[in-house]
Amino acid sequence: MTIRQLSPHLINQIAAGEVIERPASVVKELVENSIDAGASLIEVVSADGGLSLLRVIDNGKGMGEADLSLCVERHATSKLEDEGLFSIDTLGFRGEALPSIGSIAKLTIQTRAKEGDGFELSVEGGEKSELRPSALNYGTIIEVRDLFYATPARLKFQKSVRSETSAITDVVKRLSLAHPSIGFRLTCDGKQRLNLPQVAIGDEAGELQRIGKIFGQEFVKDALFIDAVREDVHLRGFIGLPTLHRANNLMQYFFVNGRPIRDKQILGAIRAAYSDFLPSNRHPYLSLFLTLPPEKVDVNVHPAKAEVRFQDSAFIRGLLIGAIRQAIDEAGHRASSKGGADTLSAFQTEDVQPNFTSHSYEPSLQTESFQTSQAHSHFGEEGHSPHVHTHFSDEKPASFSPFGGAENGELQSAFAEVNVPSGEMLTQDEEVDPHVISKPLGAARAHFFENFIVAQTEDGMILVDAHAAHERIVYEKLKKRVVEGQVPSQGLLIPEVIELDDHLRDGLLAHSEALQQFGLYLEGFGPQAVAVQEVPALLIKGNIQALVRDLADEIAELDATTELKSRLDYVCATMACHGSVRTGRRLLPEEMNALLREMETTPRSGQCNHGRPTYVELKLKDIERLFGR
Repeated sequence: MTIRQLSPHLINQIAAGEVIERPASVVKELVENSIDAGASLIEVVSADGGLSLLRVIDNGKGMGEADLSLCVERHATSKLEDEGLFSIDTLGFRGEALPSIGSIAKLTIQTRAKEGDGFELSVEGGEKSELRPSALNYGTIIEVRDLFYATPARLKFQKSVRSETSAITDVVKRLSLAHPSIGFRLTCDGKQRLNLPQVAIGDEAGELQRIGKIFGQEFVKDALFIDAVREDVHLRGFIGLPTLHRANNLMQYFFVNGRPIRDKQILGAIRAAYSDFLPSNRHPYLSLFLTLPPEKVDVNVHPAKAEVRFQDSAFIRGLLIGAIRQAIDEAGHRASSKGGADTLSAFQTEDVQPNFTSHSYEPSLQTESFQTSQAHSHFGEEGHSPHVHTHFSDEKPASFSPFGGAENGELQSAFAEVNVPSGEMLTQDEEVDPHVISKPLGAARAHFFENFIVAQTEDGMILVDAHAAHERIVYEKLKKRVVEGQVPSQGLLIPEVIELDDHLRDGLLAHSEALQQFGLYLEGFGPQAVAVQEVPALLIKGNIQALVRDLADEIAELDATTELKSRLDYVCATMACHGSVRTGRRLLPEEMNALLREMETTPRSGQCNHGRPTYVELKLKDIERLFGR
């Protein structure tokens, strides 16, 4: 077979296959051109998922007659100067988007520079029309109709209208987040999906509000601001608290020099930054901007410019991980506000109003037996809760007939003496120190279901998961001491012998030297057991059997070449879980308050090691609203 030169039309279609995968790809290329043209307002219109119509309107600087004629030719661009491929400071630069689109669709361009006349040009199936005068305001209008009509094979692989519309929306969202100083409008099939006004440069609150219109207002409440600079690299933007996460990474927006990217290196760094807080299948919310000299990043490594290559990827990874973790550390014990909202929602009841005037309403015949049946089922044989650690009054009304007469013939009620509580819910009789209530997490008032703490603050209440909170505290202490090489251990009077399967025992003993860095000393004890001699002092009251078995399972999942030290966080997390307050243990008032104070001073204590909140806060005004006050 002889070699032949391809026709310009076929070359354009091949280029279109690289650049134009779907309608959203067209939107990305055209909107980026509008941004590079200095537009302050960009409007996108689509129909039928962009397959029948795409229109991008901007108020940028527009083009003159000569530029309009040249812009649809291959390899013609205004984005490169001095033949510099490795110093790109604009978004689009390939010089192939417009001719590629014109080769597979019906393309019309109307444009007018501020100081000049308007012109119009059409390209259909790769054939360019003559320039025509056009009346319009300055700026550019690009219309694409019947996308892929010239390449029906590609048209067959397009998804549903709904999917393509969603992809277009996502592209506009990303570009609008990348350029908050530009106003964006998006209309799909006659319905407006986005209307984002301009945000003044440097307006942090305005930027956050724009993000909130895309991420949702829950992100606005739980966002952490990042502004980190190392050498000539600047990282800026917002991340969500670890307790705000989702099952996919669609709410992770990352920009390099204003260009939206979805890069594996970046996604890996984000996972590493949140590894202490989230399970591997959960993903945080974030919108971050990385700005660095153009020569330090190669944006031409992917046909759609979705990935980049950094000159020093380790430096960028370190900056990203360090900045995210610092922001989370500075948030201290702060947890997502979503927990409080979900808690309030759980209290909402259906609006059912009983008809008290109806003669069909009668009291239950079981009401009189409440004291004997209900009390036993809920409070145990002695009338005391098996779960609530609190002081109850042993006094009972002389007569407990809620609807009948008392012995003296007067009308009695179960709640006649409303000023005498039947169950005292305070953990202590004396007044709580106002100084303690003024603390961020307030003063402990009750312990119930042998795990949860109720604390009172100046303007609300706090509900704490004691096990989760203590697990985070132990984890942070243990990890810090391991890094510093100062994990105190405590010897056991009688070694704890633990039987294990052969492969689990062998794996554990193979890492015994590394485990000593964590304060755990063990040795072989027969063919199917290990003997634990010392344990970390922090975990001395924990279940040693369960701890060692879980560690053995963790180690069995390690690759043979992986050092245990590299899995520091996993080992510490496993140990912390076994060294924390267990559900079912009753806490004294002083223990509960001590836990609250430690939470206030421990970084990241607002979430446990699995990304769940350790506490929720309910403001008094929200509680009062539940009762219509």
